[in-house]
Amino acid sequence: MTRPAHPPLQGIRVLDISTIIAGPWSATLLADLGAEVLKVELPGRGDGLRALPPFKDGVPLWWKVTNRNKRGVTMDLRTPDGAALLERLLPKYDVLVENFRPGTMDRWGLTAERLFAANPRLVVLRVTGFGQTGPYRNRPGFARVFEAMSGFASICGEADGPPLHAGFPIADAVGGLFGAMGILAALRRRDADPDLGGQEIDLSMLEAMLRVLDFLPAEYDQLGVVRGRHGNTSQHGAPGNVYRTRDGRWVSLPATTQTVFERLCAAIDRPDLIADPRFLSNPERVRHRVALDAIVAKALATRDLSDWSETMDAHAVAFAPIYDIADVFADPHLAEREAIISVPDEQLGTLRMQGVVPHFPDAPGAVHRAGPEVGQHNAEVFGGELGLSEEEMARLKAAGAI
Repeated sequence: MTRPAHPPLQGIRVLDISTIIAGPWSATLLADLGAEVLKVELPGRGDGLRALPPFKDGVPLWWKVTNRNKRGVTMDLRTPDGAALLERLLPKYDVLVENFRPGTMDRWGLTAERLFAANPRLVVLRVTGFGQTGPYRNRPGFARVFEAMSGFASICGEADGPPLHAGFPIADAVGGLFGAMGILAALRRRDADPDLGGQEIDLSMLEAMLRVLDFLPAEYDQLGVVRGRHGNTSQHGAPGNVYRTRDGRWVSLPATTQTVFERLCAAIDRPDLIADPRFLSNPERVRHRVALDAIVAKALATRDLSDWSETMDAHAVAFAPIYDIADVFADPHLAEREAIISVPDEQLGTLRMQGVVPHFPDAPGAVHRAGPEVGQHNAEVFGGELGLSEEEMARLKAAGAI
């Protein structure tokens, strides 16, 4: 008998009281894989992400994606009534996600002791810019701050130009990924030890971004190297750059390993480069990258993208056009993989966005809904799950608690 397929995180319940991007994204990644997530916002204006563009007819599109797969309620946790409601919800949930500055929840009366008294097995993810300790713990911060202070921005850009930020808050996505990983690790640890009490996870966005840089600290420690900016050239392999084809399309071509370099030489009809003393090994090619890049750029400028795509595929050379989002939507491979899917939404009808990553073929995740409207599920949660009467909900609403 075939067992019914269930998403990997079915049965896990997450209470998301965090704001903007990184914390909510951690919860959304879990929701994509089957966790049940309840999103909490301030009454009235809701989460600050709702104020960020783009919009369609006043509907915030960023919000719809970042908070997909969640039910939504409103609670003002700064009020005694709001804090009491959260306390009543906690026993029903496995995880609490928050991203306020250290000590903020304590000032609201929502101390760790109170949280764990309500649910002794609760996992609490605390997302902050600089961590719960240290001299910077109370500093505010956004993604660009962490990209700057981690060293990431210092290696992005042209050698003679300023440091560059990407057109998207990369640090928020990185922090969200580390947050989701931290929650899963804490749940695994909790479930392996029935006697283990509540757990707090201290996630620093700055440290998450620094971790992504991998070998740069070791390089500085052991070699004294401070990496700078080198534009689109790969700093650890050559050739590796962005080149332009005859029809004006930009392509990325990394040929770091020896075998790929040799296949590239065959593809551009320059087998002589293999025996050139300047290009005999990757370290030699890196030292002579300017000369090698000029040769590759000249070759790629002689033919159109479609011709080069066929040739590079035939020679098994890693090669890709630089896509914009319209190209992503048109790509047949991404379409077959359902990398872009249609999601139902009460305000927009349907909304296309990314599918679930990674794939679990025998236990798939899914996207059931786009981000909720402000307080969309108040009655369902407060009335249906907590058993509040209509009169009590009306009182709480009038008091600004929900």
